[in-house]
Amino acid sequence: MSKLSFLKKLFVGSVITASMLTGANAATESKYVIATASTGGTFYPVGVGIATIASLKLAKQHKTTFSAITSAGSAENVDMLEKGEVNFAIIQGLFGSMAWQGKAKYDGDAKKNLRSISMLWQNVEQFTIRKDFVKTGNAMDLKNLYGESFSIGGRSSGSRVSSEIIMESLGIDYNKMNIQYLGYTPSSTALQDGKIDGMNTPSGPPTSAVTNAFASIGNDKIKVLDFTSEQLAKITENYPVWTPFNIKAGTYPGQDKDINTIAQPNLLVVTKDTPEETVYLLTKTIYENLPFLNTVHKATKAMSLDKAISGLPMPLHPGAARFYKEQGINIPANLIAK
Repeated sequence: MSKLSFLKKLFVGSVITASMLTGANAATESKYVIATASTGGTFYPVGVGIATIASLKLAKQHKTTFSAITSAGSAENVDMLEKGEVNFAIIQGLFGSMAWQGKAKYDGDAKKNLRSISMLWQNVEQFTIRKDFVKTGNAMDLKNLYGESFSIGGRSSGSRVSSEIIMESLGIDYNKMNIQYLGYTPSSTALQDGKIDGMNTPSGPPTSAVTNAFASIGNDKIKVLDFTSEQLAKITENYPVWTPFNIKAGTYPGQDKDINTIAQPNLLVVTKDTPEETVYLLTKTIYENLPFLNTVHKATKAMSLDKAISGLPMPLHPGAARFYKEQGINIPANLIAK
């Protein structure tokens, strides 16, 4: 059974269990929705895992359940939060920074309704291209794709925005590529079928879309590009959210060398009007059940209380802040909601 099938069965089982536990009290049950991204990345399985464990732990005593939905990613998630279509969302640190500050696509429209819950894991940039176009092995090889097909992510995804900012920072004109706006799984399939020559799938490794591409095409025919320290410096001039990240050899099928790329934090966010008790209970449940989340996706092994508030671009929700204070975590002034 695939991991995705396992997660679907697990989540369906949790919802059934939660329904059985609440029974006649279903009318008073509080139901919350977590927006994730496409199924081929890391947001979706982790979101399903959080919804599953939270529903199982909170349904009976607190009559609170959660469900996770797919989406186009960070941009759509911010939009859905603003419209009240979802209550929680996983978003890229870059998007969180832009939305909170009112920069880039949010110029003049800062999203001050957002609050942080936790830094989850790092979103690792994985620009994967065919080796026919690899000359240096680093990000500048993307220029070799001018005139070729490249999947930059869904139109409303954070992947698209982060890819564009990275390439713009390096002087790479993505408009000279034949840009495709595909999710992670469709990107991987298109690469395997020879319909595109590269993709970017920022996610916590191992990323299923990249794993499937390596398994199908082979390490000798595709490469995840490296980033130099000079390239990282250029990228972080305007948005200092990226840091170096090393993908160890053996992470992907046939990968015989480390990949020296870059990463930014991913965040779990919520709207400020979500009840404090709900956010407190969800935060508490997440950190009391990290071993469970570790079985859902390896990326969550980077999660810990020590890193929970690292790199957050917006203030904490009072419910999350309350939990961290109980754990003895010192919360800086900039993360305390006014």
